[in-house]
Amino acid sequence: MSSDLQWLLLRKSNSFIVKRVAEGPIFSREAANLTNLHSFKYSGLANEKTIAIQPSAAGVSITTRKKGASPHAVKKAYVTSTIRNRSGSRRAAGVVAKLAKRGYRPDLRTAALARTSAILASQQEKKAAPPKKTRGKKVQA
Repeated sequence: MSSDLQWLLLRKSNSFIVKRVAEGPIFSREAANLTNLHSFKYSGLANEKTIAIQPSAAGVSITTRKKGASPHAVKKAYVTSTIRNRSGSRRAAGVVAKLAKRGYRPDLRTAALARTSAILASQQEKKAAPPKKTRGKKVQA
C-alpha cells in the first residue's frame, strides 16, 4: 500500500491524534513522529522511511527502517542503535545528522537534531544553585 493511501486512511482517525483546542494545532503521539505534529511529513505510520529518536537509560536510541525490509515484517524491519551519554552530545548530533542527510530522510534533519539535543539536555544533571550573597547592611552585622 502506498504512503499516500495510508495517510488518507489514517489522517482523520487514529489512536495517536491529540486535539487540545478546537481550532488549535493537532498533535500526534506516534513513536516515530519527531515534532509531534499531525502531518504527513512527520508521520511515523504513513511513511516508509522513519527516524525514531527516543531516550534510553544509556543515552539516545535511534531506530530506522531497513532498506530492503518486507512490508509485512514488523520487528525485523527495524534496526536500533544507541548513542551513549559519555560519547558526548556533539557525537550524537553528528550521527543523527549524517543518518538523515545521506538520502534517508534529509527533510527531517533539523527536526531530528532538535529532538536529539532536547533529549540530551533533559538527561544532564542540573547544576546546584550558587549560595545567595548578602548585600547592604546585612554584610556588616
